Amino acid sequence: LQNDHKALMKQVEEALHQLHARDKEKHARDEAEALAEAMSQNQGLPRAFAKVNAVTPGSPASASGLQVDDEIVEFGSVNINNFQSLQNIATVVQHSEGIPLSVTVLRGGKKVHVGLTPKRWSGKGLLGCNIIPLQR
Repeated sequence: LQNDHKALMKQVEEALHQLHARDKEKHARDEAEALAEAMSQNQGLPRAFAKVNAVTPGSPASASGLQVDDEIVEFGSVNINNFQSLQNIATVVQHSEGIPLSVTVLRGGKKVHVGLTPKRWSGKGLLGCNIIPLQR
């Protein structure tokens, strides 16, 4: 009787070990899938090359809806692939006075399109905002 009990308890113990090992594997697999999904969603967002760190009230930038901390992904024809310095943006702005520019920014983890028309206004410059390059 004692031997039967020991053998039965050993079978129960082995079954419990297998059950927990399978559960642990499933949990690890689920975590890996969740991580892969999060990474693929991050890949979906384009990379920014510059950031807006000041917007003057009443300026063309303010009127277009540009906000402080917006990360610039595209500024007219300038994007991450051809951006070298802020001079690239300045050139686009100078050649686009009075012409609407398509500006794409990342705001709160989402892509936002802004129509920005560089023009003369009561303040300094054609935009009325300050843009700094991002160090990546």
